[in-house]
Amino acid sequence: MTEEGLPMSLPSIAILHYSASPVIGGVEAVIDAHVRLLVAAGYPVTVVAGRGAADALPAGCHFVEIAAMDTQHPAILAASAQLDAGTVPAEFAALTAQLRTALEPILAEFDIVMAHNVLFKHFNLPLTAALIELLDASRLPRTIAWGHDFTWTSPNSRSKVHDGYPWDLLRTYRREVTYVAVSVQRQRELAELLGIPPEQIRVVYNGVDAGDLLGLSAEGASLVQRLGVPDAGLFLLMPVRVTQAKNIELALAVVAELKRMGERPLLILTGPPDPHDARSMAYFHALQRRRAELGVEDAMRFVYESGPDPAEGYLIPPMVVGDLYRTADVLFMPSHREGFGMPVLEAGLAGVPVAASTAVPAAVELAGNSALFFEPDEAPAAVARRLAAWLAANPVARLRRRTRQRYTWEAIFAHDIKPLLAPADRKEPAT
Repeated sequence: MTEEGLPMSLPSIAILHYSASPVIGGVEAVIDAHVRLLVAAGYPVTVVAGRGAADALPAGCHFVEIAAMDTQHPAILAASAQLDAGTVPAEFAALTAQLRTALEPILAEFDIVMAHNVLFKHFNLPLTAALIELLDASRLPRTIAWGHDFTWTSPNSRSKVHDGYPWDLLRTYRREVTYVAVSVQRQRELAELLGIPPEQIRVVYNGVDAGDLLGLSAEGASLVQRLGVPDAGLFLLMPVRVTQAKNIELALAVVAELKRMGERPLLILTGPPDPHDARSMAYFHALQRRRAELGVEDAMRFVYESGPDPAEGYLIPPMVVGDLYRTADVLFMPSHREGFGMPVLEAGLAGVPVAASTAVPAAVELAGNSALFFEPDEAPAAVARRLAAWLAANPVARLRRRTRQRYTWEAIFAHDIKPLLAPADRKEPAT
């Protein structure tokens, strides 16, 4: 907020690279993710590249094409062939001037320039030189140099650079530039290359789009967000109806113990009560009251109460239940009795660990040593401790939870990218 109490406008951002979608490449994919996140957060975003198409970029993004930024531009290809061999072509200065003239008025319209790889790779040295000249003349906005790869440290391309100008531009530190590397390894490489401490380079990892990777439906992705799954420390799924046989009371008590232990649990029960059965609805309301008594209203959610309209009971189709399976950390079935226990097989196919009571035949007879077992009347604290320890000892489960909590694109944007865009005198808190 401003001192007058009005909302602060978000900075406008230009993202620079040699090419953009629909060109296929690792950096192009990262740019697409950045654009999608920035647009969703309300930032005005324009991609400036030598090749690409506006309709291939995420909706809400603008696109500016400057042909000579493309590594495959005929003049750039010809110049690069000579530069790779150690010769500065006669037309280098003219190409640099052409790019500087094209870029200067465009970039002057933005608050921040995010330059991906173009200050570190040899693929278009006239472009690198043009940007450095604009920096020298203080004609660039705040600049963030995003380092995915570095020619000077690459075994595959180190032979393409030589001592002197313009190759040395790719290893020259600029005090006015904010440097970003995509891993700690790259941070160390860049720090050594520029001759600065690693701490002066931010590390911002690439992320994963959970919705795309897990194949979530639109309804499932919306429900996952609404229920708070991305922020949960431990997501326990109960894909069952609201009946007394499911031992939901124990589930609530276990969640309370996990919360006390600092696990940040989230238990989601997918099935509804029977809205036409007074006893079923009374049981449902009793569970809601018990949830409040235990202080776990933030840690246990019934899908039935979580629809777009809270006043109406919400029922989800099997496809959306499948979406929840694919995002869950553990299937939790504390049932008093089961005839079979189909969710155990569904969890097995989805690759979700199973924690179940000994009253679930499918778990006992089919999952066997692959599942965690407890008694339906076991003390909640004991179940919680064993469950937490069992999951902590599973390296696949640990990585899955850590990725969901910290390395989805949404988490990376909140923790790393958004603070990076805040003015130097106003740090954004990580969320």
